[in-house]
Amino acid sequence: MSRVLRFSKSLMAAASSKATSAPASSVAASAQPVKKMAGLMKPVGVSPPLRRFLGVGEISRAHAIKKVWEHIKSHSLQDPVNKREIRLDDKLKTIFGNKDKITMFEIAKLLAPHFNKSS
Repeated sequence: MSRVLRFSKSLMAAASSKATSAPASSVAASAQPVKKMAGLMKPVGVSPPLRRFLGVGEISRAHAIKKVWEHIKSHSLQDPVNKREIRLDDKLKTIFGNKDKITMFEIAKLLAPHFNKSS
């Protein structure tokens, strides 16, 4: 019985050393098809006012919203009492219209017309 146990331990040790020493196959990783970016992550062209604000001609919707939020946070434009409200500075008024403030829920809706329709 002990001989069988020792043999099985040696098999297990050999199997585990082969499993850990085998390099990750780059062929398997490259064999997977590359997914097309779509939806919020697909870079699309933007309108001239948004292009001036962001400094790029093409950007994904998600990254554009992220850049707008970075501007809001860095310039302390959120209302300190009601954090849902964003006070618009002159730079944001160029893309959101001549409003004094908007809510955080309106950002994506108000940015939508600035993205070119892609086919």
